[in-house]
Amino acid sequence: MKLIITFVFSVLSLTGFAQQNSSLNYREKLSLDKGWRFHLGDIPFPEVKGHLESYFNAKAGKAGGAAATDYDDTNWRILNLPHDWAIEGRIDSTANLAQGYRKRGIGWYRRSFKIDPKDRGKNLELQFDGIATHCTVWLNGNVVHRNWSGYTSFYIDMTDMAKYGDELNVISIRVDAVDQEGWWYEGAGIYRHSWLVKRSPLHIITDGVFANPVKKNASEWEIPVEITLQNSRDFSSDAVIYAALLDAKGNKIADSETSIKAAAMDKTIANLSVKVNNPQLWSVDQPTLYKVQTVLKEKGQVIDTLTTTCGFRTIRFTADSGFYLNDKPMKLQGVCNHQDHAGVGVAVPNSLWDFRLKKLKEMGANAYRCAHNPPSAEFLNACDRLGILVMDENRNFNSSPEYISQLTWMVRRDRNHPSIILWSVFNEEPMQGTEIGYRMVKRMSAEVKKLDTTRPVTAAANGGLFEPVNVSQAVDVVGFNYQMNNYDRFHQEHPNMILTSSEDASAYMIRGNYTTDLAKHTLDAYDTQKASWGATHRETWKTIAERPYLLGCFIWTGFDYHGEPSPFDWPTAGSNFGTLDLCGFPKTAFYIHQAQWIKDKPILQVVPHWNWEHAEGTPIKVMAMSNAEKVKLVLNGKVVGEQKVDKYEMNTWEVPYRAGKLEAVGYTNGKEVSHFTIETTGKPTQIRLTPDRNRINGDGWDAVPVTVEVLDSKGRPVQTANLPIEFELEGPADIIGLGNGDPNSHEMEKGNKRSLFNGLAQVILQSKEGGNGKLNLKASSPGLKSAMLSIEIQPTEDIPSVEVIKPYLLLDKWLLSPISKVKPDPNKEIEGNDMNSWQPVPAGQSRTFSDGSFAVFRSSFTPYLAQQESGGKIMFKNLKGKAEIWLDKKLLAVKKEEAQNDFSVQIPAGKGKRELSVLIETIPGNTAGLGGLVIIE
Repeated sequence: MKLIITFVFSVLSLTGFAQQNSSLNYREKLSLDKGWRFHLGDIPFPEVKGHLESYFNAKAGKAGGAAATDYDDTNWRILNLPHDWAIEGRIDSTANLAQGYRKRGIGWYRRSFKIDPKDRGKNLELQFDGIATHCTVWLNGNVVHRNWSGYTSFYIDMTDMAKYGDELNVISIRVDAVDQEGWWYEGAGIYRHSWLVKRSPLHIITDGVFANPVKKNASEWEIPVEITLQNSRDFSSDAVIYAALLDAKGNKIADSETSIKAAAMDKTIANLSVKVNNPQLWSVDQPTLYKVQTVLKEKGQVIDTLTTTCGFRTIRFTADSGFYLNDKPMKLQGVCNHQDHAGVGVAVPNSLWDFRLKKLKEMGANAYRCAHNPPSAEFLNACDRLGILVMDENRNFNSSPEYISQLTWMVRRDRNHPSIILWSVFNEEPMQGTEIGYRMVKRMSAEVKKLDTTRPVTAAANGGLFEPVNVSQAVDVVGFNYQMNNYDRFHQEHPNMILTSSEDASAYMIRGNYTTDLAKHTLDAYDTQKASWGATHRETWKTIAERPYLLGCFIWTGFDYHGEPSPFDWPTAGSNFGTLDLCGFPKTAFYIHQAQWIKDKPILQVVPHWNWEHAEGTPIKVMAMSNAEKVKLVLNGKVVGEQKVDKYEMNTWEVPYRAGKLEAVGYTNGKEVSHFTIETTGKPTQIRLTPDRNRINGDGWDAVPVTVEVLDSKGRPVQTANLPIEFELEGPADIIGLGNGDPNSHEMEKGNKRSLFNGLAQVILQSKEGGNGKLNLKASSPGLKSAMLSIEIQPTEDIPSVEVIKPYLLLDKWLLSPISKVKPDPNKEIEGNDMNSWQPVPAGQSRTFSDGSFAVFRSSFTPYLAQQESGGKIMFKNLKGKAEIWLDKKLLAVKKEEAQNDFSVQIPAGKGKRELSVLIETIPGNTAGLGGLVIIE
């Protein structure tokens, strides 16, 4: 009896949607990416000594050092996110080879911003999509979060700690990238986006909408929609939830509505159902997406709304015939990938995900394994749009509460994407063949299924699957890593289990290189080199394709990546596994799989290049990759030979070298269907620049990779060129990264210079915010004709963002003496163990002097460096009562008026910590004091 698991679902891919109602904008999702201040290296916290210092050090809002609100960060570097500081550094032989020989270390980020007083009462949430690797976050001097994975997002409700008006909100983040979670390049810093979300106190929570369409019959679908609400008020609310399905043109297809009572200070789940007839299905060839608009109403008024994309499709996994998408059999032609790219490291612009995925689809790939961690939300959105099936993978194999929360976060965030078909709970764990491993997977799988029963759970195991108790008994789909010899045995012993290759190949090659010299760390690109545990690309696919019970494969890897320089170590700094190099330039493996995987159009590609100087008569191995029936090879008009195409191994010839033209012709049913030509070229004479797109958006986010190559006098690419190129850029754009795909290169990936590697290099350009007009890129090299490229930057609405505020020193930590009938000494020392007679108070409100006429307000501060050197000014906003201003026990100024007004005082230059005392005098029973902010300018 065969075993079949069927899953049917749709997507709700969470995006923000601002709803205007009664002049109140209840939901805003604002980018927090701009204007961060960054310091590379750790900043030790000051040592805490003494009674008073120890007492206040343990209190809310009193964080010290670089976490303090008044810390001087004015000389820090200013940058925009996403940011990866590791990719900015040089390759260092003393660093970890797995991390690409790049120093990581510790860094600090700080960001100041204001919140409009009109936002009082709203729910305010900070969102960080990814910080590598571990981090601690302070808000306004309070520790608000510690995150223990570089791949999980986290959300911080800052409502209770928010400051409004001219009071600055200060975020301080210490990032620890000494710790590592993987054995590959992981980058360092806040490498994904950050956000501030404003919404109604009764609202839909982040990742709080889940839609799971169920196919009822041939034409009818039902979408159960689950919405999680948060009510942060201290009273319950009667609310109405409305959901509508919209097509691509915005036409309403179906809707539903339900009422609910939202409990006070708690979460409440609402459920409704939307019925749909004959929706267009989402598939890898036609990734049709709809939109679901979810609206929350209270007393007839809209108070929150989200618009999300959705896609309808069915997935089915069988133990004997593999995978079915929309009831049609489909072999998974997948790749594994890490998330870094040349020049930018892990700080990948959104548009670069589209570029990378389109390259994989061009190769014929239809599936992607996120190795070995949850990807960015923008990546998954791109998979939805472009039609790529995804295995979404958990990073840490651990069933403790901390790590279960990481797993459930991934499922909750990602469970609405139609592209995702599998949840993977681990990769290659030593306990995979033990009872402990079985119990851990059982627990993790159960947690996944609490949130989503529409997809199977898998795990990528490289052994242990024949032990009496092992993880295969706890998953829905058994994943094999590098166990080609065990497929048949396992299937025979467990014919009802569903099987897939979760990782395979591990073949080595370097783009454009056709000889192997291990001493020089060079590898040929004929698909002859492989890891001891792996197989060639050709062997791998033959094994998968001939076993119908296997769902498919996930090749290691689609793209090269920084780090893990197997089979070498220093000076090799990047991987050799990819079907494309680190820039996305195809290797021979790309064309092998293209010929194997693509059926609907002719494919023909020939390697190597045909520039073999001083090699006349020497046999050169020629490989043709084609999906035709026969391939004929012709050199300088003479037929070299004709072969029937081997759909797995491809075709090779040993051809005595003669300069000139090498041609291949593909035939099917006796007719020519494809033609490929390579020629011996002359010396390089000119540079050519080819952008992936000729137009980009001027929003400060959009980025475009540009291919750099050199041509001979006849305009033919010189594939053997390794020349230095220098770039000049004009216009509203920046060069954000450089690469050439050479795993042995130690050139900087930032700047404006890069050498070609085997004829190619890449420069990545990104628009500046508010960009309009053209960017002009010039590429030059000694002795060559320079190239000029113009790309149109089209004006685009700016990304809604939190305004960047230049930080200023705000004195918001004051101690207030007891109110006295007689004038006190304004410089009286506070006893070290006195935590009670002087009370902590904020600036911004006056006090009633009911017990006398005098009081002292005291604060200590360290001026910013410029103020220490040149002096400055203290501005007292709304200072009420007569006042004496004392600095370091010296009288600076006297305010003689009782009336409330602004009062400024010049302060002299001075180093280190300074003590400010304000002696207030008023009439008994009056209000007086620091009625507004106190700012050092």
